Amino acid sequence: MSDIRVKIDGVAMAAPDKVLTNKDLEKIVDTSDEWIRTRTGMVERRISDEHTAASDIVLKACEKLFKKSSLRTRDIDLIIVATVTPDHAFPSTACILQTKLGIPHCPAFDISAGCTGFIYAITIAKQFIENGAATNALVVGVELLTKITNWTDRNTCVLFGDGAGAALITQAHKGEISEIIDTYISSDGRYGDLLIMRGGGSRNPTSKETVEKNMHTLYMEGNKIFKIAVKSMGDAAVKILERNGFTGEDLDWLIPHQANLRIIDATAKRIRLLPQKVIINIEKYGNTSSASIPLAFAEAIDDGRIRRGDLIVLDAFGAGLTWGSVLLRY
Repeated sequence: MSDIRVKIDGVAMAAPDKVLTNKDLEKIVDTSDEWIRTRTGMVERRISDEHTAASDIVLKACEKLFKKSSLRTRDIDLIIVATVTPDHAFPSTACILQTKLGIPHCPAFDISAGCTGFIYAITIAKQFIENGAATNALVVGVELLTKITNWTDRNTCVLFGDGAGAALITQAHKGEISEIIDTYISSDGRYGDLLIMRGGGSRNPTSKETVEKNMHTLYMEGNKIFKIAVKSMGDAAVKILERNGFTGEDLDWLIPHQANLRIIDATAKRIRLLPQKVIINIEKYGNTSSASIPLAFAEAIDDGRIRRGDLIVLDAFGAGLTWGSVLLRY
């Protein structure tokens, strides 16, 4: 086991300026503000324009991040981008971001783990640093889900928004309290078809037919996903706490993936955590997939809720199906 300890140095976020409210959605599909609020907890979400790509919005988050940190871009020796909405199929968005930040000659790659992507990325970065293969990692969660949303499907188009979050994962110095204590990730591909974008890959290459069949937009079986998400996120939170000798009562904060307010509430109840200890911003941004945890994390740091030394669990569930959790002291 490595003697190297790893910490989160800082987190920053960015989101598009354009806001799409529930009232706006009432004009697009057969829905209502009341229906959306009661079933999801969402009030509005951010929408990127047609010229904005994933690397554009995450660049803004990274610029904020480096302004807050003593680290400079030249110190970065690993870049991991978690996304299901990359700029292109290839090259990776991580390589594009690397160029925009002027960071030469370091590993840069994307991962696809749906809404659990940020937790997967933290896990990978932690292992790189513990193994001595990296010292300072830039870990990103970014999604422009509104670009793959079916705006005629009232059950899914109300859910998703765009945003980005970035974190610096570094070695913790001797005597520092900050530390990523443990991570846990898992998946079960048997349920992959419940949350999928079928078009555009080698299984269904882009064609006139795939476009006409709306195969390039997100498909989700919401009721089935809801049940699995509630169990999986609850299990992940319990597992990371129990194997490190903690309970929900020890936590300062839970930062869950912002998928649905009912899922968030169920997860908090599972670990017996008071509602006021749960970081929630779903009402402002909707479901931003891999960006949702760093978005919420960054906002809570910026407004003073999260402080150095706080004990925190990050918890997520997503396409794959994937799930995972991180236990850390910020």
